[in-house]
Order: sequence, then C-alpha cells, then structure tokens
Amino acid sequence: MVKVNCLNPIAKAGMSLLPDTFGTTDSFSEADAVLVRSASMHELELPDSLTAVARAGAGVNNIPLEKCAEKGIVVFNTPGANANGVKELVLAGMLLASRDLRGGMQWVSDNKEDKNINKSMEKAKKAFAGTEIKGKTLGVIGLGAIGVLVADAAVALGMKVIGCDPYLSVANALNLSHKVRLVKTNAEVYSQCDIITVHVPLLDDTKGMINKASLSMMKQGVIIINFARDLLVNDDDMAEALAEGKVKHYVTDFPNAKSANMEGVIAFPHLGASTEESEDNCAVMAVNQIVDFIENGNIKNSVNYPSCDMGVCTKAGRIAVCHKNIPNLISQFTGAMAASDINISEMVNKSKGNYAYTLLDLDSEVTKAAIEKIKSINGVIKVRVVK
Repeated sequence: MVKVNCLNPIAKAGMSLLPDTFGTTDSFSEADAVLVRSASMHELELPDSLTAVARAGAGVNNIPLEKCAEKGIVVFNTPGANANGVKELVLAGMLLASRDLRGGMQWVSDNKEDKNINKSMEKAKKAFAGTEIKGKTLGVIGLGAIGVLVADAAVALGMKVIGCDPYLSVANALNLSHKVRLVKTNAEVYSQCDIITVHVPLLDDTKGMINKASLSMMKQGVIIINFARDLLVNDDDMAEALAEGKVKHYVTDFPNAKSANMEGVIAFPHLGASTEESEDNCAVMAVNQIVDFIENGNIKNSVNYPSCDMGVCTKAGRIAVCHKNIPNLISQFTGAMAASDINISEMVNKSKGNYAYTLLDLDSEVTKAAIEKIKSINGVIKVRVVK
C-alpha cells in the first residue's frame, strides 16, 4: 500500500482519483508521497520513505527543492491548472482600475439612507467616470499558461495586445491569438502600453523589474497589474510613481505592509487561484502526477528533476534511478544489469541542472543483487523498483 500524506486539505476531486493500492496516512514520517498546498516543508525532517511531493499549485517556495533533490525526492507542481481563475481576476482588476467601480459602490453605501438616492446619484456619478478598455493597448509580459489566456481574452474584448516572452513555448505560441503582436524586449511593452500585466516567475533577473527605470519608460497614467509575485515590483518606486500620477493604479494580488497603504493601489488577498474550479484542477493534476510517478516512474512537471515519460511498462521489469548529472553513470548502469544477466530493452535518461533521472525497462525481473549494484555506484541517489 502506497502511503500518501496530505499536509493541507486537498480537494475531493483529486483525492478520489487515488487507486485502491494507495491509502492516506496522517503520519508524515511514514509517507511515500506528499500532497501539499501552502504548508511550509522547510523545517520538516524528510523521511527516507518519501519519493515524491506534489504541490497543488504553481509556486513551490514552501518546499525545500534542493534538499528534496539531494534525497531523490521528486517535487511536482501544477502549472496551468489554476490559469483560468487567475485570468478572470486579472480581467476584473483591469476593469476596476479603468472604471471607478469601488468609488461608485462606496458612494451608494455612504448614501443608502438618502430617500432620493435615485436622483442625487445622477449628480454624483460624474465623480466616478472612468475609461473603457476597448481600444486600449495591453502589454503582457510573460506568455505562459496565464499570460496567453489573458492576452487572448483581451483581444476578444477589443483591446490591442502586445506580448513579450523570450521563452515562449511552442504549445503556448499555438494557443496565442494571431492578433497579439510579439516584441523582443520589455522596454517595448513599457513604452507603448496603457495597461501592463506581469506573468513571470520570481528570479534574480525579474526581482524588482518594475522599478524607477522601467516606470520612467511608461506612459503617464499607466495601469500596472501584478498577479505573479510580490517582489517583481519595487514598492518604494511604485509609491513614488503613484504619488506623481505616473501610475494611475497598481493592481496586485500580493499586498504587503507598504503597498496596502498606498493611495491608488487596488489589492486582493491572494485570490487569484481561490476558486473551487482551480482547487479541483490543481488537486486532480497533482494526484495524477503522483500516481503516474509511483506506478510507472514517469515524471511530468517536476521542478527539481527532469521530465521523463516511458508510458506504462509492458516489459518484465522497470527501475527508476535518481542520480547526479555526472559522466559515465549510464555505462555503469548497463554494466550492472549485464553483470546480473538482465537485458535492458529500453532506456531513457534525462538531466536537469545537477540532477538526472534514468528509467530502465528490463526483459526479466530485476534482482535484489542488481539493485544493490546500482545503489553502490557513486553518484546514485535513489533507486526504486517500479515493476
């Protein structure tokens, strides 16, 4: 029985997909696999039994990735599973920033005791006039799963859309509307757009990318939307730009002690993926990835080990090896199998940074002696008999 520990509640839509050979356990120390959402794992002692961690969401800063990799624990996330939920909130933020809906709603609340509110509102409403988004130019920085959905939705709403992503994948490019104009640099987005939305990961070269220098390139009265990561925006520079009117509104799903107190900020309490549908989609994707990994050894959407897929094993045996990405290991694997008189019918080896992963399909059942030979090879981290 494969033991699965849930560090957070995981949607029933996902948990119901666990096969009969899987069972849940309340004990983290006994787990073969872990499902997690927001719980921090950095202080946890990782048990030797643990082979996989699946994050029901995209961000993985609550998981010690390097520590897991060193122990041969494959960490998965669920990119794109919550993309539609985030896209819809981005559109809502764009509308809130363009039309003073908040101000209008507050006026109604403040004047709800006025018996003639239906008449007085006709005079008051001019204070809440806004602009339409149709015809405006939207800049989308980062055309991953969310960015592509946002860009396509904006095109459908009659906006002009400029996109920038030097790492645009073939799959996302095929899903992108032909009306989206692609540019090579963020500077081109900054200078041409009325509204700019950022959908990039937090890396050394993206941290603080919205700063005094980039803001200076933008149009007066630009709207900036950040539903990616808090630290992509320099708070002090944003506060100055808002005070000067350079930025009309800053819309963010990551308020902090500074941004929550800035005039002109429209902030949500990290609601991007907080929909029933997103939680279900993330849970389903996370569980499916864990099951495929445990049952077949396949890796999809790992953040610390390479993708590797050999489908369902139809041979007599299959072993999975997590190892360091160093020379001469593959020949040692094949040599160990040959020494045990086991023929390798098919093999896949993939690498990602300092780590690599190898799947070996075998024409006969693997022996304990063969496994011990593989384990003894310098650079091997974990060996698992899949079949």
